[in-house]
Amino acid sequence: MNFQEKVVLVTGAAVGIGRATALRFAELGARLVLLDVAFEKLQRVRDEAGALGTKVLIFDCDISDEARVGEVVAEAVRHFGKIDVLVNNAALWRCRSAFVDTPTAEWRRFFDINVMGTVYVTQAVLPTMIAQGWGRVINVASVAGVYGNRNMAHYSATKGAVISFTKSLAKEVAEQGITVNAVSPGSVSPAEREDVNYTQPSELSYLGRTGSDKENAELICFLASDGASYITGQNIQIDGCRRKL
Repeated sequence: MNFQEKVVLVTGAAVGIGRATALRFAELGARLVLLDVAFEKLQRVRDEAGALGTKVLIFDCDISDEARVGEVVAEAVRHFGKIDVLVNNAALWRCRSAFVDTPTAEWRRFFDINVMGTVYVTQAVLPTMIAQGWGRVINVASVAGVYGNRNMAHYSATKGAVISFTKSLAKEVAEQGITVNAVSPGSVSPAEREDVNYTQPSELSYLGRTGSDKENAELICFLASDGASYITGQNIQIDGCRRKL
C-alpha cells in the first residue's frame, strides 16, 4: 500500500485505533489531518507521525460541533488542497447501564457524537472528494451495532446507525468514484496502551484474545487503498470470530 500524495483525515486520533491508524498511514506516506478533543495526547501523535517523515495538521475538535467541524475541514483543505481519505473513528463508547437506567440526555450525547459527528465530518469532506472524482470513507462502527450489546443499548443503536449510513451513502456516491465502508471491531485492546501491537486474553473471541489497534489500522488502510477499489457499502467485522455474548 502506498499513500504518497494522499491526504488522510482521522477523527479521534489521539489514542487507540485512531492513533494506530494515523501512524500506519504516516508509514505509508500519507499526509495527515488529525482531530480529537484530547489535544495534548494529539500533539504527541503529531510528533510520532512527524518523526516518520510526513506532514501533519492537528485540530482540537469536538465533532458534535457542526460549525467547528466546518472550520477545521475548510482549513485543512486550504492547507493541503484536498482530502482523499476520511476515517470517522471518534466516538463515545465507555458505557454499561440498563436501558431503564440510562437517561435521555446520555442517549442524546451518544447520538450527537457517534452519529451526527460522523455526519458533520462526512458532509464537510465529501465535496472535495466529489470534485476530484475519487475518495475513500471508512467509518469505524462496532459489533455492538450488528448484534446489540446488553446494557449498551444507546451505544449499540448509534453503531447500528453508522452501519446503515455507510451502506446508504455508498450507493449515493459510487458514481463519483468514492467508496464508503465500515469496520466493526469486536474486543479491542485498551486504548491507553502505547504499544499498537498489544493484545490480551479475551473470552469474547474464538481466537481467545483481543484485537490490537494495529490490526484494526491495517484493515482501515487496506479499505482506503487501491487494492480495495471494488469494495464499497460493506461492514467488515474484525472480531477474532466473535462469541455472541
